[in-house]
Amino acid sequence: MSRSIYGPPVTLGLSAASALLLMVHAEATDLPARKPGLWEVKTTIEGHGRAVTVQQCIDAATDQMLQSSAGSFAAPACPEREVKKSDNGTTIDSRCNFNGKAANAHAVITGSFDSAYTMTVTSEGADLPAMTMTSEGKWLGACAAGQQPGDVVMANGVKVNIPELQKRALAPDPSQPGK
Repeated sequence: MSRSIYGPPVTLGLSAASALLLMVHAEATDLPARKPGLWEVKTTIEGHGRAVTVQQCIDAATDQMLQSSAGSFAAPACPEREVKKSDNGTTIDSRCNFNGKAANAHAVITGSFDSAYTMTVTSEGADLPAMTMTSEGKWLGACAAGQQPGDVVMANGVKVNIPELQKRALAPDPSQPGK
């Protein structure tokens, strides 16, 4: 378990705000599909340390899965969503309920889902600190040898395959008969 230098209340607030920021990603149908191949995505949360960079090998199915990172939690938590598309990009305004408290998120997405894009999300809520998260995606080309769609290479070099993780999470635990 990792420790925070900020202490439990701040850590909880940051975790809740980060979850709210991820909820904006949850409606993958709101965004155009990214070009298949290898993407580098650098994410920064303003005022909270350095950027985290990952590489994602995607096809159409895994792109939607990765953009839907909050999963089924997003729909009930953010029942009100307004998407506006223009020549300059897309904005998504979400009104959410997080642990019984109202919260809002505003996302602005610019660029091209064929080569490079930037998404900036600001969020705030009753018990959440105001936060700004910026994700910058850059298409690097075809996936590297040995990579398959759904592979995510973390900043520390660890590779995980998201579809495989989901299969394992949904599989019954053989050590728990009757569950």
